[in-house]
Amino acid sequence: MITIKNKTGTPKYKQIVSSIEEAITSGLLKKGDQLPSINNVKDTYLLSRDTVLMAFNELKNRGIVQSVVGKGYYVSSEYINVNQKIFLLFDELNSFKEDLYNSFLENLGENIQVDIFFHHFNTSIFRKLIHDNIGAYNYYVIMPANMSNTNSIIQSLPHDKVFILDQMHDDLKSYSAIYQNFEQDIFNGLEQALHLIKKYKQLILLFPEDKQPQDMQKGFKQFCDTYSLNYSVLNSLKNHDPKKGDLYIIPDDKNLLRTIKSFKNNNLRLAKDVGLISYNDTLLKEIVADGITTISTDFNAMGKRLASMILNKEVAKIVNPNNLIIRNSL
Repeated sequence: MITIKNKTGTPKYKQIVSSIEEAITSGLLKKGDQLPSINNVKDTYLLSRDTVLMAFNELKNRGIVQSVVGKGYYVSSEYINVNQKIFLLFDELNSFKEDLYNSFLENLGENIQVDIFFHHFNTSIFRKLIHDNIGAYNYYVIMPANMSNTNSIIQSLPHDKVFILDQMHDDLKSYSAIYQNFEQDIFNGLEQALHLIKKYKQLILLFPEDKQPQDMQKGFKQFCDTYSLNYSVLNSLKNHDPKKGDLYIIPDDKNLLRTIKSFKNNNLRLAKDVGLISYNDTLLKEIVADGITTISTDFNAMGKRLASMILNKEVAKIVNPNNLIIRNSL
């Protein structure tokens, strides 16, 4: 399976790599097959252990083989043209995170494989996905969402291979990250619209605590207290009827549409009787109800910056830009 030739000008570790690649391409080795041990290759071809280890590590770094402690090396991928593999763990997929994902892929370049997974705000799934993929990827991009104690799970990964995405927790601040400052972003966004907000009697934040970042609620309350505005925080819109003079801040899109429908059912005119601010801009929000005001981070910029951090092995903590887009709903 392995062919070593002297005086070819090709380093011997590269010949090992090429031999294993050829064995995979020809079908001699398949995913899950075990490679000969380092000692076996060393003794058979009269090589140094470091030469064999260098070859195996190159294949491992490219995600082609995987090491199992106490057992050896196994073929983990048959895609030999892949230079790097990235593990991308999202909480859920929606339209703006799809923009983030597409921007990330577009800016990575060729021969980099990205495998995307979803934990759906479930700690058990989060733990299993990470545990099952330890050592299988060059880099791990983790979206911890609002789950607590995620560091106890993430710390099983190589620290310098982890990038935290979108939400930053206190126990994750030692990792490289690109994230949103939810407390500051909602405060600044509402403050920019203060001249329009003042005409409303009450601000209502819809905040399902199982999915939304706690810092968003903190920033909302801080804004209302700073400017002496009446407000309330709702976990659900169930059994809630909107009233004239209410201004709603709706972070998720499903409840956004339900709220607009509720306005119509109660004969309330948007921007006349009631107001509406959404979170995270999409093309749909430019069109629905003649335009929905949004507080939104730039997900395309986030994906592009994340790709740059990985390609340049950048160690940094970056707050992604955020802005208010005022439309007719306010």
